[in-house]
Amino acid sequence: MSTVFYVVGVLLFVLAILASIGLHELGHMIPAKRFGGKVTQYFIGFGPTVWSKQVGETEYGVKAVPLGGFVKIVGMLPPGAAELADEVTTDADGQQVVMVRKSNTGLFTQLVSDARAAEWETIRPEDSDRLFYKMTWWKKVVVMAGGPTVNILIAFFIFWGIFAFYGQRTAEADAGQPVIDEVSQCVIPYADNRTTCTDTDPVSPAAEAGLRPGDVITSFNGTPVTGWDQLRGLIRGNDDGTAVIGYERDGRQLTGTTSTTVEARPTSQTDQTLRQVGFLGVTPTTHVVIETGGPIYTLQQMGGMAEQSVRALATLPVKVWGVAEAIAGVQDRAADSPVSIVGGGRIAGEAVSQQGFPVAEKAVFLLGLVAAFNLFIGLFNFIPLLPLDGGHIAGALWEALRRGFARLRGRPDPGYVDVAKLLPIAYCVAAVLLVMGVVLIVGDLVVPIHLES
Repeated sequence: MSTVFYVVGVLLFVLAILASIGLHELGHMIPAKRFGGKVTQYFIGFGPTVWSKQVGETEYGVKAVPLGGFVKIVGMLPPGAAELADEVTTDADGQQVVMVRKSNTGLFTQLVSDARAAEWETIRPEDSDRLFYKMTWWKKVVVMAGGPTVNILIAFFIFWGIFAFYGQRTAEADAGQPVIDEVSQCVIPYADNRTTCTDTDPVSPAAEAGLRPGDVITSFNGTPVTGWDQLRGLIRGNDDGTAVIGYERDGRQLTGTTSTTVEARPTSQTDQTLRQVGFLGVTPTTHVVIETGGPIYTLQQMGGMAEQSVRALATLPVKVWGVAEAIAGVQDRAADSPVSIVGGGRIAGEAVSQQGFPVAEKAVFLLGLVAAFNLFIGLFNFIPLLPLDGGHIAGALWEALRRGFARLRGRPDPGYVDVAKLLPIAYCVAAVLLVMGVVLIVGDLVVPIHLES
């Protein structure tokens, strides 16, 4: 039965992501059509066509590889100087077509010329007023920002529903003297991404002091302990390392001696700077705090998530390299490494198939996973590099800026921004994204991240 639930979890996640991709592309297509643009194709997926249907001037369909989608908006690339003088001729069917001459004065020039030729071979003379590059700059921004904005809105509405009806649940230490819930048996080096001890790991200070689950810590180096926050401060501020810990077990007052000096570790969860701080290795008993909220609360929470996502984007190449090293067996895969849609599906399957995991929590976890993917995809697409949506947005904003400066200075209109000149960069970026995508997919198959039980 768990296998069935696993498959159900994977399918639900994949279908949700495919729906998100479809809505993303609608975010591009709808405003493009509203502004008079011509959209000839709307597809989910890449590769060979599985199914398609022509509706008006747009072909709608599904392709074999469900790893994205696209809409074909006519006239994304403006003609170059050579193409502006090209002739209009008639094809075998008596239709007028624009003939574009190609240039072959270098590899990059050839790439740009070929891209222009491929673009303009589909353009008819009657399309001249419907070309994307001729739209005003703000319409271009709306069209290109529509897709990733839809992803962010999907994330917002999912998180809003979760926070409003289920709440944000966090574990807080019980009030009063700290009661130990778990004792670490060893000190795992911070750089090692594992949770189990090995024979070479040193014994944890807590285990060395003889502490066990259920013990109540009453004092630390002679200072009476009244709460977990106070104890944590005493441990981290224990400069010389020596610690005499008083604790109560089954009504008996006991003491244990140890050293809280271990390797450099992060100061806190929010400050990951490695410093030499005290470490004991105990986890207090906790209780669950449920915090609910509406749209404002959701925006506040998403603001923190967006900040974390931006930091993750800044380190994405490094983390993908870490996944490649894990594939090669050089090191274990980091628990916080990025995952592809394959990895997301595996995590969703594990969550849904978990035994003893309440159905409501499974549903919330799955929804949160879909929302997190949408938020990341939305922010990722705003990166101002072609072929991402942000690259086209940057081009439109640059066009507005330079035309505005030209008007202010009484100079001639500089014309449209020629994004085709950036295609060599776009090809390089696309190649890098393709390699990273392949590495993550292989990593998710070979060294997957598993959901902690």
